[in-house]
Amino acid sequence: MSTSLEELIGSKLVIGFPGTKVTPEVVKQFKDIHAGGVIFYRINFESPQQIRKVISDLESALGRRLLVCVDHENGRVIMYRDGVTIFPDNLALGQTQDVTLAKEAGAIAAKELRALGTDVNFAPVLDVLTDAYSPNIGIRSFGKDWKLVCDMGAAYITALQAGGVSATAKHFPGKGHAPVDAHLKLPTITSTWDEMKAVHLQPFIKAIQVGVDVIMSSHPKYSHLDDVPGHIATFSRRIITDCLRNELNFKGVVSSDDLEMGAIKEICPIGTAAVQTVAAGHDLVLSCHSFADQRAVYQALLEAYKSKQLPAKELEESVERIEKLKAKRPQRFEGTVGPDPKGAALAQTISKRAVHIVHDTEKMLPLSNALARDVGVIFPQLSSFAPKIMIEREFEDEVSYFHHLMGPFPGNHVTEVYGIEPSDEDIECATNLAHRSTVTLFFCFDAHLYPAEQKLLAALQSAARKLVVIFMRDPYDKTFLRSKDVGITAFGFRKCQLEAVVSRLYGEE
Repeated sequence: MSTSLEELIGSKLVIGFPGTKVTPEVVKQFKDIHAGGVIFYRINFESPQQIRKVISDLESALGRRLLVCVDHENGRVIMYRDGVTIFPDNLALGQTQDVTLAKEAGAIAAKELRALGTDVNFAPVLDVLTDAYSPNIGIRSFGKDWKLVCDMGAAYITALQAGGVSATAKHFPGKGHAPVDAHLKLPTITSTWDEMKAVHLQPFIKAIQVGVDVIMSSHPKYSHLDDVPGHIATFSRRIITDCLRNELNFKGVVSSDDLEMGAIKEICPIGTAAVQTVAAGHDLVLSCHSFADQRAVYQALLEAYKSKQLPAKELEESVERIEKLKAKRPQRFEGTVGPDPKGAALAQTISKRAVHIVHDTEKMLPLSNALARDVGVIFPQLSSFAPKIMIEREFEDEVSYFHHLMGPFPGNHVTEVYGIEPSDEDIECATNLAHRSTVTLFFCFDAHLYPAEQKLLAALQSAARKLVVIFMRDPYDKTFLRSKDVGITAFGFRKCQLEAVVSRLYGEE
C-alpha cells in the first residue's frame, strides 16, 4: 500500500492533548495531521486502566498503531501516579555510585511502563552537571562525574530496553550547564567542541555504544558549536547530522524536545521551527500541548516538502527509522499492571544510600532525645503543585502525612504547612512554632528561586533554638546556611526520599 506525503510527514509528529478521554476533537486532530505518535502527561492520567483505555480507544478510532511516548525520568519528572514505582531522582541514584541499582530501576520501570502500553520513554537524562548553576537539570542528572553519568545511564538504558521500552538519551549534545531553563527562555552555552567532547558528549557516546534507540536534542544556543545566527542545537545540522549522525555514527531515531517551549518562541514561529528542526536531521518532531501549534507544525512541513525545501529522500529514510522503532513491540500491552513488588524496597534503598549531610559543624545529628523533645516541622504545601506536576497521594494532606511519618520517632511533633511563596501569615505561624520547639525541621523548596522563602528561612534562623534545613530539590540553597545550621538532603522531594532523610535525622541508616 502506497503512503502519501501527508502520511509520511504525520509519521514524524508526536503530539499531546488535554484531558483524560478520547474525544471527537482529539481523533480529528490526529486524523487531520496524520500524527504518528502520542505523548502522555500528568493531565492525561487518572488510573492505569484509564490510560490503557485511552490508548486503545485512540488507536481503534484511528485504525492504526501509534508510537506511545511518556516522559518518565523518575523523581521530579513522573507522569503516572499509580501503576508505577515512584523512584528517587537521578542525582540520588548517582549519589549511590552503584550501577546495579540503576540497572534494577530500569528493569522495573520497563516492566511497569510496558503494562501501560508505553513504546518510548523519554529518559534517561544524560546531561552532566558542572559547578555552574543548573536551574532546569539539577537533580535530573546523575551528577558531575561524566564517567559515572556514562555508567549509570548505560545501565539504565540497557535494562529499560531489555524490558521492551525504548530509552531516550537526552539532551544532546549536553545541557547540564545551561544557565537558564529552556522551558522558559533561550539558554546560551559557550563551551567549545573540545570541552563538549571531553565531558558532555561522553554519556551520549556510551549510550550509542550500548544501542540506545532514541536520542533527544536540546534547545540551547551553543555559540561555539554552530555560529549561524539563531541556530540552537535543535536547528543545527552541524550538531545533529554532522556530529550525531556522521561523526558519532548514531543509527537510531533522533527526537526534538518540545517545540512549544519558551526557548523556541524567542526565536521564531513554531512552523518555521519545525522546518528547521527537520532540516537539521530530526526524525521525531514534538509539539506536546497546543492543537493550533501542532497544525502549524504539520502545515509548515507539508509546504516545505511540497516546495522541495526539505528533501523527500531524507523524509523516507526518517520514516523508515521510525517504523523500525515501532516494530520493536508487536504487542500493545505486556505484563501485569501495577507497581513491581520489588520496586518500593529498591526506591527506599536508593533513597537511604543517597542521603547526604551537607552541613553539620556542631555535630547535631543524629538528634538526641533531649533535643527532639518538641519538634517543629515546617513543610511546603506540595499539594499546590498538583495542577502542574505529579504529586503523590500522601501529600494531598501534608499535616496528616507528617503525623504518620513522625509517629515512630521520639518527642512531640507539630507541623505547619507554608505556601511555596510563603505569605507573611505563613512566616508568622512558622516562627511561632520555631519559638516553641527544641528543634525545628525546615523542609526548604528552592529558596534561591522564591524570595519569600528566603525570608522564611531567615526568620526561622532568628527564631529557632536549633535549625535543621532539609533541601527538597537541588541543594543550591546551602549558600543560605549559617555555620550553626544543619543541612541535609536526599536530592529530591518524593516520599521515599523524605522518609530516608527523616530516618537519618534520628540515627537510622
